[in-house]
Amino acid sequence: QVYALGQHISMSVNKARRVIDQIRGRSYEETLMILELMPYRACYPIFKLVYSAAANASSNMDSNESNLVICKAEVNEGTTVKKLKPRARGRSYPIKRPTCHITIVV
Repeated sequence: QVYALGQHISMSVNKARRVIDQIRGRSYEETLMILELMPYRACYPIFKLVYSAAANASSNMDSNESNLVICKAEVNEGTTVKKLKPRARGRSYPIKRPTCHITIVV
């Protein structure tokens, strides 16, 4: 098994899982076509990870890219970047920027 791991991707876990659920268990070429045509912002970092996992498989295991299948794809919650935004009357408003960790195994 060869994997690619993307950490601290600034995106909500639910938005990334919406895309990951569509590609789990599919072949490599079919996955690339699906990710190119989906309209979500989460598709680009996942596309890069799938491409990276395939490159890892071809260089480390000498496997052909047409035989690859996404056997495991998971999204875990990462750290939340917290910032304070100044508001009226000297108050501050917290801004929470969620991140996620994505693992693709081929």
